[in-house]
Amino acid sequence: MPKVSVIIPCYNHGEYLDEAVDSVLTQTFRDFEIIIVDDGSTDAETVATLENYNRPNSRVIHTSNQGLAMARNNGIREACGEFILPLDADDKIAPDYLAKGVAILDARPETGIVYCLADCFGAQQGRWSIPDYSPRGMLLTNLIFCSSLFRKSSWERTAGYNPNMNRGWEDWDFWLSLIELGCAVERIPEVLFFYRVAPDSMVRSMDRQIRVEMHLQLMRNHPRLFRFQSRTLLELYYLLRDSHLYRMVKKLRIPALIGNKMAGGR
Repeated sequence: MPKVSVIIPCYNHGEYLDEAVDSVLTQTFRDFEIIIVDDGSTDAETVATLENYNRPNSRVIHTSNQGLAMARNNGIREACGEFILPLDADDKIAPDYLAKGVAILDARPETGIVYCLADCFGAQQGRWSIPDYSPRGMLLTNLIFCSSLFRKSSWERTAGYNPNMNRGWEDWDFWLSLIELGCAVERIPEVLFFYRVAPDSMVRSMDRQIRVEMHLQLMRNHPRLFRFQSRTLLELYYLLRDSHLYRMVKKLRIPALIGNKMAGGR
């Protein structure tokens, strides 16, 4: 039985898949399996790549197109590992990510999520600037990227990745589910994850109304965390975040005040 299962959903990203898989195969920690979930790809190159994909410690699961949340769930359901690492098919990890993440999870039973610092590559280069983790901050924005280690037993205690987050942020929703279980979060202070920025990333990014709708859905999914739910406050929050005044707003701590309201705080 492998210690870690690396789950790689793949929908029409066949051209990048080998890079993602190679980054796992070069890990210093060797006790892993790779499960690639073909989420109903339609791209000819991806279909051909996955038809007879044969790499060490790897297997492919073929499903109809069900979306990213269900693709991850389908892979985790088949996983044999004690720990899970989701990895998108166009991203990469550093050679010692698994070793350092597993060491933390083995040593600290209270820790349920382990992530790290990250760099961007592709159309944008440099450090992916993500604020430090805090429970309050997680109510306002996702502070933990999708490629973070967690325990399969924790996933089994939740509903998994929620398919009602069908326009994004399914990973944010899942981290909140683990936090509700009492899982502690730890970040490794090293760059061990590499996020590919595609040329059309800005075009594909959520518009403000979609962000409001998805954040509202997040609130509905976690009523214990969001005892106060307000579309008006969310619309104000994202209006401020999109404005040139956002830096001033941060200094005035208005987002923190909104977060307090969302969480039912004073």
